[in-house]
Amino acid sequence: MKKISVLIPTYNEQENVEPLSEAIIEEFSKIPQYDYDITFIDNDSQDSTRDIIRGLCVKNKKIKAIFNAKNFGQNNSPYYGITQTDGDCTIMMCADFQDPVEMIPKLIAEWEKGYKIVSAIKTTSKENKVIRFLRTCYYKMIKKFSEVEQIEHFTGFGLYDKSFVEVMKNLGDPTPFLRGIVAELGFRRTEIPYEQQRRRAGKTHNNFFTLYDIAMLSFTSYTKVGLRLATFVGGIVSLFSFIIAIVYLVLKLIYWDRFVAGTAPILIGMFFLGSLQLLFLGFMGEYILSMNQRIMNRPLVVEEERINF
Repeated sequence: MKKISVLIPTYNEQENVEPLSEAIIEEFSKIPQYDYDITFIDNDSQDSTRDIIRGLCVKNKKIKAIFNAKNFGQNNSPYYGITQTDGDCTIMMCADFQDPVEMIPKLIAEWEKGYKIVSAIKTTSKENKVIRFLRTCYYKMIKKFSEVEQIEHFTGFGLYDKSFVEVMKNLGDPTPFLRGIVAELGFRRTEIPYEQQRRRAGKTHNNFFTLYDIAMLSFTSYTKVGLRLATFVGGIVSLFSFIIAIVYLVLKLIYWDRFVAGTAPILIGMFFLGSLQLLFLGFMGEYILSMNQRIMNRPLVVEEERINF
C-alpha cells in the first residue's frame, strides 16, 4: 500500500489545526487504497496551537509533530518539514484552509500518471484584488528576468515524489526557495488549477516585510538583473554626465562673461547621482546578504520536540 505524507506548516493556527486534520482524515477515508500520515511543523506558535497538536498526536498515531525551537521563517520551516516526511510522496498545504483539502485526490491522481511533482496553481483567488495584481506583476517580472523557468501563482501547495524529496535533503541550501527549486531541478512536473479560498479563521501572518523577504530571496537567487542594471545604468549615466561636463566646459570657454552655470544643475546632478548610488548599493546589499546567509550555512531549523516519529 502506498503511503501519502501530508505536511502542514503552522504558526498561531489554534483555530484551524483540528478542523484541518479532521478534513484531511475524512478525505483519505474516500481513498482507502492509500495509507497516510499528517505532519505538523510548528514555527514557535505563541498561542495554543502546540497544545492542540499534542492532543491530536495522542489521539491518532498517524498525526506527527515537529516543534521548532524558534521561528525560522516561512521558507525554511516548510522546506525542512518536507525533508522529514517518509511517504512515497508528500503533499504540502497551508493550515488556514486556503489550499482546498478536496484537491488531495486530484494531486494523487496526477502523481499516479508518473509525474514527480504536481504543482497546484492559483488561477483565481478570493484574496484582495490589489494584492493579487501586485503578485501577478511580481511573478511576471521574475519570470522575465530569471534564467530559470519560474512558476506563476505557485505557493508551494502541491505534491512531491519521494525521489524529489531525497534531492531536497541533499541540496544543503541554508536559505532555500522551494518554488524556484521546483522549477530549477527539472523533475517531470504537471500543473493543476485551483481557486484559493479565504482564510477559514485567524489572520494572515504575512506583512510587507515577510513578503519583501520572499521577493528578494527569489530575486537574488534566480536573477542577475539587479547587478547588470547597476552596470549598464551606471555606464550610461557616466557617459551622459561626461558629455554634459564637456558641453558646459566648452560653453564656459566660449562665453566666459555671459554663461552662468548656477548652482541648480549642480544640486540636481548631485541628488540624482546620489539617489542612483544608494539604489544600486541597496541591490548589491541584497545580493551580499543572500551570499552571507549561504556562507554561514546555518541549519534550516533547530527542533525543540518531535512526536510520533
